[in-house]
Amino acid sequence: MNTAQPPPTSGPPSTRYVIIGAGAVGGTLGAGLSQSGCDVVCIARGPHLTALRRNGLRLETPRSETTHRLPCFEGPQDLSELHEHDILILAVKTQDTEDVLHRWAQKPVRGGGTAAERLPLVHMQNGVEGPRLGLRRFRRVYAVCVWLPSSYIEPGLVRAYGHPLSGVLQLGKYPHGSDELAHRITADLRAARFHAIVTTDVTYWLYAKLLSNLSNALEAISGPPTAQEAKRLCGQVRAEGERVLAAASLAYATLAEQRATREGIADLTAIAGSPRAGGSSWQSLARGTGTIEADHLNGEIVLLGRLHDVPVPLNELLQRLAHRFAHGRLPAGSLPLEELNRLAVAAIAEARHGSPAPPRDSDSDSDSDSDSPPKPHEPLRILSWQPPPAQQ
Repeated sequence: MNTAQPPPTSGPPSTRYVIIGAGAVGGTLGAGLSQSGCDVVCIARGPHLTALRRNGLRLETPRSETTHRLPCFEGPQDLSELHEHDILILAVKTQDTEDVLHRWAQKPVRGGGTAAERLPLVHMQNGVEGPRLGLRRFRRVYAVCVWLPSSYIEPGLVRAYGHPLSGVLQLGKYPHGSDELAHRITADLRAARFHAIVTTDVTYWLYAKLLSNLSNALEAISGPPTAQEAKRLCGQVRAEGERVLAAASLAYATLAEQRATREGIADLTAIAGSPRAGGSSWQSLARGTGTIEADHLNGEIVLLGRLHDVPVPLNELLQRLAHRFAHGRLPAGSLPLEELNRLAVAAIAEARHGSPAPPRDSDSDSDSDSDSPPKPHEPLRILSWQPPPAQQ
């Protein structure tokens, strides 16, 4: 294993990247930027922060395994000061964004002013809500469409599965446009082994990525969608999203356009013979965090569906089930696909006919009346499945 120390710096102040959320994406970014010569500070919490301080950030890729000794802090209260050349990289899950913005926006910057007034904020998150929240507080906001297959399950250890480069990052000013800083950031990212591209229409790519992320919840609760039935369900979930974006007149990149930007550039590749176990939502359940990003993925489609009167029963179902798993700390991938499919059929029937019509199940509780459907608006139930014990 190689131990990478950031190279010494001298001369006038240079750009410093403050990685807020040094997990799967943030940790991979921090390690790459540091190794390429950039000044990097990492923000983490809990056991992960303890491991980073004690042993450094361990990064495993299909090419190598390295350890990076980086300055690590718990939050703005621990960082002595911000500099005028700092760039804040926000790589936390969207459900944690509001709290993070609240704590960082008023952090003073050397020479006067606050972070919200003087520093650029770069969102590297799934979904489209993060930069909208950032723009409420920060004057200069950038967004990145992130294709960076990675994982953070064990404190102190991040795995990045992209090969030959770690990821594809499309960066632009939010909500549109580009500037000199966008080009400087992408230059630093390219030097750090990322395929970084400046775009003047970042939302075009964010909404395309949103559609791809709609199956995250399905993978999280029922495991990788490898079976034909799971793939069919993923297609239906995406089709709901496409109908909603069309109704809202929101443009997005096609699948062919997305493939052209990353095929052969950051291909998902096993590390030491082991493939990635699951995506970001699956990882949240595997770590037992108690939260999940479904509100800002499937929930975004649910919101748009309600605003534009487009039924999206499958996205609503996945949003609800993902919350049940996260809040109950149920094991990732433990809902049998057969049960999920039964619930999906019932959800579609309810959307079409206006009242719940859950499927028959011979193993239902004996005190339930199978001839009488639930009362209108009664939440759909998982009929025969009983969840495994919650994770400790």
